Amino acid sequence: MNRLFAAVLLCLVVAFHSYTGVAAQPKWQHTDIVVEGPSLNNPAETGGIAIYSREQSIIIITDRRVEVRVFTILGQLVSRGDVQPGTSVLNINSRGIYIVKIENMTQKVAL
Repeated sequence: MNRLFAAVLLCLVVAFHSYTGVAAQPKWQHTDIVVEGPSLNNPAETGGIAIYSREQSIIIITDRRVEVRVFTILGQLVSRGDVQPGTSVLNINSRGIYIVKIENMTQKVAL
């Protein structure tokens, strides 16, 4: 009886895991858009990296390749990727407060 219960439980766990799946992370896209207005951080203090928020997007302007990680306020990873020099945008289809980590810099972003 215990083996049967364990087998059924294992099947349920596997079925639930495959049903929920893992959502695809949003990807950074290089863009030519022009961003006006003050950035959320001071680029002079962050090695020339500027972070902006527009509607449901996070925008990064940098002069070098950097690794960017974006987390929810609860610490769940939303996106991780390399951002190339220039302007890059991450479209997030959910409003909220996000934490952006670039190198040794951390910035709160509200969308």
